[in-house]
Amino acid sequence: MTRIKVLVVDDQPILREGVRALLAMHDDIEVVGEAGNGAEAIEKVATFSPDVVVMDIAMPQMDGLEATRRIRKQHPATKVLVLTQRDNREYTLSSIKAGAVGCVPKNALPADLVTAIRTVHKGESFLYPSMARMLVEDYQEVGPETHTNYEGLTEREREVLALIAEDYTNAEIAEKLFISLKTVLNYRASIMEKLNIHSPTGLVKYAIRKGLIKMDP
Repeated sequence: MTRIKVLVVDDQPILREGVRALLAMHDDIEVVGEAGNGAEAIEKVATFSPDVVVMDIAMPQMDGLEATRRIRKQHPATKVLVLTQRDNREYTLSSIKAGAVGCVPKNALPADLVTAIRTVHKGESFLYPSMARMLVEDYQEVGPETHTNYEGLTEREREVLALIAEDYTNAEIAEKLFISLKTVLNYRASIMEKLNIHSPTGLVKYAIRKGLIKMDP
């Protein structure tokens, strides 16, 4: 039987040990290593080639979101499953944007984490029910009229929106498009007005619905 190789990443040793002990109870899962921050996680992924990384978000030196982005780029075969203390919209959306294929809160049942690992290993996505419910609610909050309004965006505004969706900062967008920061802010305001969206998080939600954020299977 081929076992699922798992790397556990969290800055709290007691939590890493708890996850290791839990997974050791399952014959089809093997913990091949641990890491205490994002930078160490990237090194361990290169060393052990895990199938799944169980990743915390809030860590010193390099957080889990940045580590997820780099792992997704450098080791696309490795799936990142976010295990986070913060069960909220922003962290769930940020995790998906970064390239995670699953999200589980730390207050979930142990069996849910095991199920999530097996699910993402099979190439599927896993969202804990409360997190999935939040995304559904967010989807429903954005009215269908915003889809037609997309056609009203200029080509440049669509470029800016796509970069916002990919988590570029205003300064990075300005540098990438060779325009001023003030111009980026003007484009951003125009996009939000045309789409009837009133927050940066709302733009991300819209981008997910529109397919501007590409997520690996």
